[in-house]
Amino acid sequence: MFDLTIQNAINLELNRAETARSSANEGMARVCARRAAGIAIRALFTAAGEAILDPSAYVLLARLQALESTPAEIKTIAGNLLTRVNPDYTLPSQTDLIAQARILIEWAGKQIKGEHFD
Repeated sequence: MFDLTIQNAINLELNRAETARSSANEGMARVCARRAAGIAIRALFTAAGEAILDPSAYVLLARLQALESTPAEIKTIAGNLLTRVNPDYTLPSQTDLIAQARILIEWAGKQIKGEHFD
């Protein structure tokens, strides 16, 4: 899957997301879930030999979502993680973005292992 340094960075962000959620700070939970997913996508692109011109999670999620080879479910998850909060700082849907980030991260790890990588 991921090397230990990358896995630790992902776990740190996911733990931060869970802590934010338990403190009723869903906005920060979303940010941390997005960062965790971004770390996984960065590792995926690096393993594929793709250049990383902008390492931000937001840009990497948008890039992954735009790829024709990205499965529909992963594109949907990337889109959900890209969703901006409303003016009242709430999300437009009740989607569990931490759970969705975990799905995307697991998928990226499998791609790195070569299980489904194009």
